[in-house]
Amino acid sequence: MYAKILNEISQQYYKDNYPNDGQRFVAWYLRNIHNLDTIEAKDCITDGAGDKQIDAVYIDNDASTIYIIQGKYYSGETVNAEPLREVLASWVQIKDLQKLQENANEKLKVKINEVATALEDNYEICFELITTSELTDSAKNDLEIFQKEISEDTIFSANLILVDNETLKYKYDEALNKNRPYINHEFRIDSSKCMEIMIGGTKAVIAAIPLKECIKIPGIKDGSLFRKNVRQSLGTSNKVNKGIAATLKKDPEDFFFFHNGVTAICSQIRVNSGILSVKELNVVNGCQSLSTIFSCSEAVRNSQDGYIMFKFYEISVPDKADKISTCTNSQSAVKARDLRSNDKYVLAMKKSYELCYTDGYFITKRGEQAEPAKYNTNHIVDLTELGKQLIAWHSQRPTISYSETKIFDKYFDQIFRKDYEPENIQALNELSKCVALRWTNDNPLGLNDSLLAMKAYAPHHHLYAISIFFCEVNRMPESVPNPTKAYGKLKENNLLDTVVDMAGQCLNMAFENASSETVESGKIFSPQNWIKAKGSLKDLRAAVKTQFSALKLLPGGKQLVDQINTGLKLDTTDFEGRWTAD
Repeated sequence: MYAKILNEISQQYYKDNYPNDGQRFVAWYLRNIHNLDTIEAKDCITDGAGDKQIDAVYIDNDASTIYIIQGKYYSGETVNAEPLREVLASWVQIKDLQKLQENANEKLKVKINEVATALEDNYEICFELITTSELTDSAKNDLEIFQKEISEDTIFSANLILVDNETLKYKYDEALNKNRPYINHEFRIDSSKCMEIMIGGTKAVIAAIPLKECIKIPGIKDGSLFRKNVRQSLGTSNKVNKGIAATLKKDPEDFFFFHNGVTAICSQIRVNSGILSVKELNVVNGCQSLSTIFSCSEAVRNSQDGYIMFKFYEISVPDKADKISTCTNSQSAVKARDLRSNDKYVLAMKKSYELCYTDGYFITKRGEQAEPAKYNTNHIVDLTELGKQLIAWHSQRPTISYSETKIFDKYFDQIFRKDYEPENIQALNELSKCVALRWTNDNPLGLNDSLLAMKAYAPHHHLYAISIFFCEVNRMPESVPNPTKAYGKLKENNLLDTVVDMAGQCLNMAFENASSETVESGKIFSPQNWIKAKGSLKDLRAAVKTQFSALKLLPGGKQLVDQINTGLKLDTTDFEGRWTAD
């Protein structure tokens, strides 16, 4: 991987934006593994003088996880425990964010502010040590000690993950959707604890596998054993995984009875003389359990009576394997967003939308796809995006649009209504598409780079700003315009692009004004914290007013203002009160 990455970070982009190969390596990882774009990746980098052993900070709002990244780009085959000690040092420092911030560089100071806010929302911390080498044996021992120490911390939920050369290669291959050979393995079993059956023409083997056999299965460490699983390991700090670890250490003989078992698919299964042989093994349910068993290898190795139930299925049809993976993970912890996919209000909205737009489709389940050939792509809406749009427009709180948990849990009843008109759903859909066109890397509006780096959620402020234009023109500051009426006025009067552009410029103005004022007062300005704070709404409203005033002073500006005032005029009945969501 060292040579491959060296070749890729030789590209002009990396040379122009990062001063050394260390930073380029971390940026490469953020782009290729965390799938960030060039602007988002650069925003995460904190490496340099005063980085306090923290090379990058990436806050994943969808996963509610803070990634603290330390990169070691080495050409050698092995690396000692020094990088691990640096990670441990950063962990110790993060326990006292105020002290850490006092001595940090400017970029890290901003990120510390964002980390503090994320921790208030109960985000987990994941320390990632990424390296192109492998740890020495002594360093591996230190890693186990450090992982245990971090996972048992009572101040915050955290875990330490090593992404070494082997794991890095696997993650890279997966990111590129490259095929990789599956695993062939032999389990030593007690024949009296194994049963072979045929179900509907499919061979299945149900067996009690000794726990100590599990730690011998290849592919647990790098995740290749779980390539068809719906998710990878959540780390040892996860609440469920902590419970699994406690049973393994204290009551391994009861583990079989406390655990639901592991589901695995294979292309071939053979049982003969106490040996269970499998080809192309893939665990589709049981990633958390096997990863935890692997992390508790010493306790498991000494267990004589500990077992876990395995269900092996001989499957040759890929679609069937994928379906097994999805169905067998239905008992896993799911997000509030997923739990709402079959809510009666959501289903009522879906039904009314698809009746109104017969060529359209309302996506309610995560991962669900609408066939482009079957539906009008302009009439495809997604429940997740609709929730973010509703809270930004009707609740006037784009500051919450970043959080699926809040939208689909805390505020769900306030913003999802069974009688919500399908025309309004479509209007928000169309407006959001227009907004999205302004948030590409081409940056047609010339948005501040820090603002553009937040395009996962900042565009909802842009949508909110469009509604503010209607409030300003109609002198209805405390009300919310009907989306259908608003979109209709914009289209009817040929003002859609004009107002969408102006709203984006107002957001940029509000952002830069807030940044300047904060810095001038000697404080640290955090873009992510600003976008999540109510103060940004006040700043944005002020920017809209300022733009109207400034526009009148420009040549032809008064004519444009008059056109907007006339074109955006609505009846008072076209407004309603804000939907409370805080």
